Amino acid sequence: MSSTEKPSSKGQAWFCTTGLPSDIVVEVDDMTFHLHKFPLMSKSRKLHHLITQQEAATHSSAPQQQQQQQETEDEDEIVEEQCHVTFTGFPGGSEAFEMAAKFCYGVKIDLSPSNVAALRCAGEFLDMTEDYSEDNLVSKTERFLSQHVLKSLKDSVKTLKSCDSLMPMAETLGITQRCVDSVVSRASSADPALFGWPVSDATTASKQVLWNGIDGAGRRKAGAGHGDSWFEDLALLRLPLFKRLILAMKTADLSPEIIETCVMYYAKKYIPGVSRSNRKPLPLPSSSSSSVATEAEQKELLETLVSNLPLQKSSKAATATRFFFGLLRTANILSASEACRDALEKKIGLQLEEATLDDLLVPSYSYLNETLYDVECVERILSYFLESLEARNAASNEDPAAARSPALMLVGKLIDGYLSEIASDANLKPEKFYNFAISLPDEARLFHDGLYRAVDVYLKEGNGTWRVAVRENQVLRLDMDSMRTRVHQLERECSSMKRVIAKFDKSGGSDGHGSGWRASLGRKFGCKFKTQVCDSHESTAVDTRKGRHHQQPQQQHPHHE
Repeated sequence: MSSTEKPSSKGQAWFCTTGLPSDIVVEVDDMTFHLHKFPLMSKSRKLHHLITQQEAATHSSAPQQQQQQQETEDEDEIVEEQCHVTFTGFPGGSEAFEMAAKFCYGVKIDLSPSNVAALRCAGEFLDMTEDYSEDNLVSKTERFLSQHVLKSLKDSVKTLKSCDSLMPMAETLGITQRCVDSVVSRASSADPALFGWPVSDATTASKQVLWNGIDGAGRRKAGAGHGDSWFEDLALLRLPLFKRLILAMKTADLSPEIIETCVMYYAKKYIPGVSRSNRKPLPLPSSSSSSVATEAEQKELLETLVSNLPLQKSSKAATATRFFFGLLRTANILSASEACRDALEKKIGLQLEEATLDDLLVPSYSYLNETLYDVECVERILSYFLESLEARNAASNEDPAAARSPALMLVGKLIDGYLSEIASDANLKPEKFYNFAISLPDEARLFHDGLYRAVDVYLKEGNGTWRVAVRENQVLRLDMDSMRTRVHQLERECSSMKRVIAKFDKSGGSDGHGSGWRASLGRKFGCKFKTQVCDSHESTAVDTRKGRHHQQPQQQHPHHE
């Protein structure tokens, strides 16, 4: 038997070339199948019932049809039009029906993890059960599921993926749940050493060369054959089914490493920006279009994946930390929920010693932050790290001050480098720089060279406010010194004038009519004049400390009437 395709008004046509004219037409989606009644009726109770009904209706109306038929009409076409069946919403579509039809004709079909669920649903839809015909499609697919698919982790994932388009029948038949249980069971007993990590996709992995010149593609492919492949298949699930599987893993107390790796593969595939080697993620499996998911869909996906991350520290912290920083940047861009960002910051804080300076340079996407980098975010991550370190020390009954933690010293060096990097930001306030610099405990720094370097950069190149304040202070001091000097000069001039006036008083006091020229002026104008013009010992605008301590009382001079 063979199938041929030719254009028709309904799309495509499928013919069974057995040498006999077809007597039934079955339409599934846009495919038209020209088949024979007997093979179909021998295996499918539903088709037997539909064909019997149409034959009964055809025989009852046959006399009227024969009167209306033209003499030139071909009998084969008449017979073909006598039975016509249309299936809407057939599970698995036209491909599944084609394989079911071949099975009815006795053709050997190749069952695989990708098509067994669709054939099982097709057999149920067509009622191809064991009680109707021996060794029927339902029993054959059930045996393949139990004996092959459910005994393999990779095959169970592939079958679970095929269930996405078979809902709700796959759920009703229990195929979905059995695959989920199989994946959880097989994954719990798998060797964690075989689990890979989404460092790069296959296209970039083939181009990687190790530091000693050895091509790492072979090693990558060897590992992918065992661990990476089922993670890649798992990432093709629709989000609701993926969430269901992760929930089942958590319920079964599966290793956090497995759960985290599943989530990371899924995020790497569909969220932009989290992987530098994959800037253009694939469309979501639930999306009917081939374009990348919208911003709202990406935000929902990101928040869902982050909420399913284990709370424990990652086993491969170095690679995971960079990945989480990528998720955090994406969360800031998409304006994800505060709970999502907090979860990522806490996750990073658990393994901050594995981060690099480039990881910490998270751009500030909020208009509320004036600085170039999100310093407050790094402050929160550092606080989470210190809290986790304190909890670890308390659990191990260690005194934090007794021994310097290697993780703490690594973070201390990292933060000093971060301070040097952000010190050149003109918008970084002195208070924030100071508070961030002293946030680390003393045990975090064996030497303070890094901190001194950061402070030096901040004072020289960073914030111009300090330089302006120092310059203004110097100018103010110069102005005060100049004012003090001028006041002293005025005091000396007043003293000189007082001595000159005193000499005049002495020289003019022998006329017997008063006190010289003062008396004459007083008689003329009817007023009295004091001897003192100014007193340098009175309080002045600016007094030196020495002058205030040695201030003398004001001198009194006698007056003559």
